[in-house]
Amino acid sequence: MLQRPLRQLASQPAKTQAPMVKTPCLETGMLVGELMSASVSFHSLHLKVTGPGSYAAHKALGDFYEGIQGHADSVAEQYQGARESLLDIPAVYPTTLSSVDEAVQYLRDLSGKVDALQKIMPFSEIVNQLDEVKSLIDSTKYKLLFLS
Repeated sequence: MLQRPLRQLASQPAKTQAPMVKTPCLETGMLVGELMSASVSFHSLHLKVTGPGSYAAHKALGDFYEGIQGHADSVAEQYQGARESLLDIPAVYPTTLSSVDEAVQYLRDLSGKVDALQKIMPFSEIVNQLDEVKSLIDSTKYKLLFLS
């Protein structure tokens, strides 16, 4: 049985990995996985939010987790149709959100990922669908920041 050393010997040169090239296909799959995961994260917070303004936050979080699922599905289907090949969509472990403030920050992070994908997306119809994702993110931020 071949055994590999547990650590690299000092006399051996370190192997470096080539930097991962960001392609629309890879990034679309990653974003779709993230959006599906976000649905679970926001659903969990939706069920446990309490305190002053919690009803408005509960409603805003509910609208987001219900809406983002359809947007993730639309982005995936449209990309696969435009590209005529299936995406590799990784399983993304849901982010644990403990407060509305954490949810707002996560929405900001998601918006940045959507912006980055739009910049490399060759299909204008998918850029438009990603605008719909940002619209949902923005309206959710508004509700969480100013109505709850």
